[in-house]
Amino acid sequence: MDDKAKLVTLAIHSFEKALALQQELAANNIDSIIQHVGDSIVTRNVRVRIKEADLDRATSVVEQIELKKASADDSSEAPKNVLLVPIDFSDFSLRICGIAFKFAQSYGCGVRLFHAFIDPTPHVNLIEEMLTREKGKRDKALQEDLDRIQVQKENFDKQLQALIADGTLPNINYKYVVKIGIPEDEILNYSREAYVQLIVMGTRTKAEVDSEEMGSITAEVLERSEKPVFALPKNADFESFNSMKNLVYATRFEDDDLMAFDRLMTLLKPFKFKVHFLHLAKGKKSDEDKTIWNEIKLRGISEYFKTNYPEQEISLNLLNGEESLLAIEQYVKDENIDVVSLTTHHRSLFVRLFNPSTAKTLLGNSKTPLLVFHV
Repeated sequence: MDDKAKLVTLAIHSFEKALALQQELAANNIDSIIQHVGDSIVTRNVRVRIKEADLDRATSVVEQIELKKASADDSSEAPKNVLLVPIDFSDFSLRICGIAFKFAQSYGCGVRLFHAFIDPTPHVNLIEEMLTREKGKRDKALQEDLDRIQVQKENFDKQLQALIADGTLPNINYKYVVKIGIPEDEILNYSREAYVQLIVMGTRTKAEVDSEEMGSITAEVLERSEKPVFALPKNADFESFNSMKNLVYATRFEDDDLMAFDRLMTLLKPFKFKVHFLHLAKGKKSDEDKTIWNEIKLRGISEYFKTNYPEQEISLNLLNGEESLLAIEQYVKDENIDVVSLTTHHRSLFVRLFNPSTAKTLLGNSKTPLLVFHV
């Protein structure tokens, strides 16, 4: 490249994506160089720089890359609506796939089986990586991980195909997606695709939760996801949404709760079940004024349900705020609840339900799956 030519930054990418872009530019006879972002020589982000005179042509190349990507994403072979199912190729993942496949068949959508893993050599110095044999070491470590995952995927797929062949699972459209990065971040990034309707994933056992102080991937996804998340405890008896008979919808009766409830009913439209609407009242039993106001709210929402869901079986229940967590657990046991649903729009409710001690109970000990919405 001409040293006197004025350079401009075309894009900022990870080193891997920058190399791919550089190759595309070279194929179009456009010279480019890769430089660090900022002063740090260990950053993973780099700039792709080109001569200013080549900017128009380079921009056209980038646009063509984006068009190809969009075309691949919109392929007629790919369903417009899919379930996202994070897996680790374990027997538990196979069970989660069973639930997701049956849901997908009833809902009329496909499934994406998603696996993410952390770069095995994230701290390799970029200069050394580019100029010395360190790049070869990193490539070897990464390839070993990819080879291991490929073997796991093939074995996992054989089990899935056997279950489909014997009629245990429906034959629906499914594909594998493998990403390099922090698992919870990659799950959330991928879930932002417009066609992801629901994330279906498992939760850790009590021992695993205790050992990691609630740093689980599932807890992160539950709290941060903008898409609905169905979380299945490892010791749950839940088999499928088709067999679900009772669902609890827990709420503080905030302004957006009815919107979230409408989303819930739309998502679960193919299935027949009873909804137990639990209003988690603020205040204590002894607070007469608030108790009266909560009962007025309950009557109002009762009329809403009669008008908008005349055929849906719904029971309305009032739980006092001071004892709501224990009351929910007891209600779930007494009424044989199959799924507990709640929203994350009101942080105080969600944080209270998912503080470390309570989360260990719900995600580690509970046999009841969670269906969480963000509004």
